[in-house]
Amino acid sequence: MSFTRPEPPYYAVIITSALDESNLDGYAAMDERMAELGRAQPGYLGRESRTAADGRELTVLYYQNAESIAAWKQHPEHLEAQRRGREAWYANYHIEVARVERAYGFVRQE
Repeated sequence: MSFTRPEPPYYAVIITSALDESNLDGYAAMDERMAELGRAQPGYLGRESRTAADGRELTVLYYQNAESIAAWKQHPEHLEAQRRGREAWYANYHIEVARVERAYGFVRQE
């Protein structure tokens, strides 16, 4: 994990997606730019991402509040990335926004 979560409540944006491998022109550069811009957004807390053997990706983005998520969704460069993603890069994606009310865990001490 690349960040420390705050005490709840906070928000998680859960994205499941699959790329359309036939048309990825410009995708890598845009993906890198969106990660850079996303980290700079007010309220951004961190990100976790995993890719399955079949290429499906699961990404969870963490934010302090719903307003931060709404502002990022409307960022001009992010709007362009969304458009290009729908038109060319993604075969499909699904987004869920959740408010984290409770969180717990432990770390084994060796």
